[in-house]
Amino acid sequence: MTHKRRPFGEMLREKRIEKKFSLRKFAELVGVSPTYLSQVEQGNVMPPTADRVKRMAELLGENPDLWIALAGRVPEDLPGIIQKQPTAMPELLREASGLTADQLRKLSEQAKKLKERGN
Repeated sequence: MTHKRRPFGEMLREKRIEKKFSLRKFAELVGVSPTYLSQVEQGNVMPPTADRVKRMAELLGENPDLWIALAGRVPEDLPGIIQKQPTAMPELLREASGLTADQLRKLSEQAKKLKERGN
């Protein structure tokens, strides 16, 4: 069963209110204007940069990578990672596409062990 993903702004507003942040205070903490934040929450403008979305997620106690994806952005460190290995990283991502969350966790654990061993 598929379900429609809720708009980023709607989820942001819900979580902000749940955590008892005023619009003005939250905007100040994130580094945007209250007017812009209101427009994001209403879905009238695109979500802010990945860096600002990350800050929002941290303030709300949410997973930054998940929130960056929900905002339609890409974490700012990923392009640099891909560019360091311009053929191997895209190949790895394409091969990993379609794996389950559990399979991806296992693959990530294996990669971490390889890095730790220096292989």
